[in-house]
Amino acid sequence: MMASSRKEGVVSVPIGIELLPTVECINRNKAYKLFIMVSTFLCYSSYHLSRKPISVVKNVLHHNSSNSSGWAPFDEPDYKTLLGSLDYAFLFTYAVGMFLSGHVAERVNLRYFLSCGMLLSGILTAAFGFGYFFNIHSLTYYIFVQIFCGLFQASGWPSVVTYMGNWFGKGNRGLIMGIWNSHTSVGNILGSVIAGEFVETNWGWSFVAPGIIIGAMGIFAFLFMIHRPEFVQCTPPEHAEKSQNKYIQSSETEPLVETEEISSGKAISFFEALKIPGVVEFSLCLFFAKLISYTFLYWLPNFIKNKTHLNAQRAANLSTFFDTGGIIGGICAGFLSDKTKSSGIICMIMSAFAAPLLYIYNAYGAVNYTWNIVLLIICGVFVNGPYALITTAVSADLGTHQCLEGNTQAIATVTSIIDGTGSMGAALGPLLTGILSQRNWNYVFYMLIAADAFAFLLLIQEYEGLQQTTRERRDRLRTPSPDRSGETLRFDDNSDSDKENGFEKEPKWHRYGKLMNSNRATPSPEPFDENL
Repeated sequence: MMASSRKEGVVSVPIGIELLPTVECINRNKAYKLFIMVSTFLCYSSYHLSRKPISVVKNVLHHNSSNSSGWAPFDEPDYKTLLGSLDYAFLFTYAVGMFLSGHVAERVNLRYFLSCGMLLSGILTAAFGFGYFFNIHSLTYYIFVQIFCGLFQASGWPSVVTYMGNWFGKGNRGLIMGIWNSHTSVGNILGSVIAGEFVETNWGWSFVAPGIIIGAMGIFAFLFMIHRPEFVQCTPPEHAEKSQNKYIQSSETEPLVETEEISSGKAISFFEALKIPGVVEFSLCLFFAKLISYTFLYWLPNFIKNKTHLNAQRAANLSTFFDTGGIIGGICAGFLSDKTKSSGIICMIMSAFAAPLLYIYNAYGAVNYTWNIVLLIICGVFVNGPYALITTAVSADLGTHQCLEGNTQAIATVTSIIDGTGSMGAALGPLLTGILSQRNWNYVFYMLIAADAFAFLLLIQEYEGLQQTTRERRDRLRTPSPDRSGETLRFDDNSDSDKENGFEKEPKWHRYGKLMNSNRATPSPEPFDENL
């Protein structure tokens, strides 16, 4: 990888990149893209790694056996409600922080924002574990730690998706994002394994060790993460082509970018982002998808322990097979969305299979260890597939939607709206699980099946709406309309007057029903504000 030389007036690159040796025999663009993909993968894996310990430690905070009373105040009969309140405290502030973080991320230095969020998340994750070492038994202490930890953890997702959106174009985005999004499952698996190593002997280290890891990754992000390709004189991806020319200077020896013009457009407001087609619909769909996924994230080890009577460490290790299925599901969903150009349909099909699979796992998952593993993997594929696709490829595509006319500053805001709405569902699911599981675990799975059904219905409604819009647009195109001078415009594939009259090639629908160029004449898209 080649280090960029610093010049007067050019945006400074991280000091770690400056210190890297210059290598002339590699492709600069590919090297930096690979570096950003791996770096963001590791960064967000550490976020999920630090969230997982609470689900593992729940099994020792309250012991069902008569030999141990657990850890006060979680040794009370209503311990599941108390543990659910810890989840809710984290996830509710995470959801609120998600709405705010996208707005902030587009207006500050993204590298500083990400690295500070990771460092503070590491400190607060470790602070929960300090409760063991300092013999803290105050519920208020643990609630406050979870509140502030959730707030700072919200810095991660808008930041890493913005990095990926700035560096990668739309070609094969579903597959690339599907592979990249396995960081959530990889982080969950590592978090389960690390926390499981200490849970039976010293559960404080189950939090401190992940806190150290995410803090170290925060320092790495500060030293090496590069926000935009232009910062290191690399070529921006396809969605930025319209706006990249203004960054090119008249002389080849001058910098490609200038400090004042590096933003690729102005940041859009929260309400402008809501008007982008598909943002509201997919946000609501993700609400129910994350409700299911995060219920498994925070309660699956506890469910396994209660159903199979395995110890806490073995239950934590068994739960990792759900995340293994999540990796497979995310990659398959991304690959299929690229091949079919229909992410909505892929999400709809996978959601249709998820509901009966959830019922089967609840009924037969505890039959034996092997059957439990198989069903966990299959459930992980169909539950996490739509969740992975919406949070990555869909968010990035909507954040670079053509109505934004090349303005890539909307990615963080769009991502924060979609994932923030989803995080509201993520907060609600574990909270309700803590209440319902006290009565019967069957009620928890009925809730999950109902949530999946609502997500399925939203996807059907979105698909039908896109079909109706497509039919109406085609009907309008069949009817010639006069131009400003009163002449009738010809819809001729070979007409040279189309472009002069403000017409371009007919749009075709890509995976979300948005517009891309095809072969027939149709009016050019209006400017951003008018179009919304």
